[in-house]
Amino acid sequence: MLELIMKPWPWYVSGPLIGLTVPLLLLLGNKMLGISSSLRHTCAAVLPANIPFLQYNWKEEAWNLFFAFGMIIGGFIGGVLLNNGEPVNISPETVRDIEALGIHSFNGLIPSDVYSWSALFTLQGFVVIVLGAFMIGFGSRYAGGCTSGHAIMGLSSLQFASLITVIFFFIGGLLMTWVIAPWIYSFL
Repeated sequence: MLELIMKPWPWYVSGPLIGLTVPLLLLLGNKMLGISSSLRHTCAAVLPANIPFLQYNWKEEAWNLFFAFGMIIGGFIGGVLLNNGEPVNISPETVRDIEALGIHSFNGLIPSDVYSWSALFTLQGFVVIVLGAFMIGFGSRYAGGCTSGHAIMGLSSLQFASLITVIFFFIGGLLMTWVIAPWIYSFL
């Protein structure tokens, strides 16, 4: 049994399991899947500030904090405790495309040339990590949710706003991959 859990699961097993989370959350507690709201709930719980955005009954959404904590614990168990030691299988074409940008050092799936403490204190690292994180956070807040919330929950509940949001998430991802990232890695 342990050997079965230590191997990567194919998309046709893990995808439906993720997809079944949506009806389970709705049926068991009328809850919506999404992770970006966890930061708001955490801030409302631990910051005794008089900020209107954080003035609500966060205890009603405490399940979301347990959900987020479970994702962190699950990632640790899967990535550290159940790590089979084999390198992550990345497509050779993807490796060539990434190396063409000047990124050669990988730690699993993460290019350590870009995502490391030493890279953080360079102009390129600052732009990619700090400004990128700010833009993701701002975009999630502006769009009323993150990619998982809109793409998994919003689309499955046929919300038109989520369809528009997901389309623009993909457009932004394509622009970043093919236009902005090559410019950042070649000029900074």
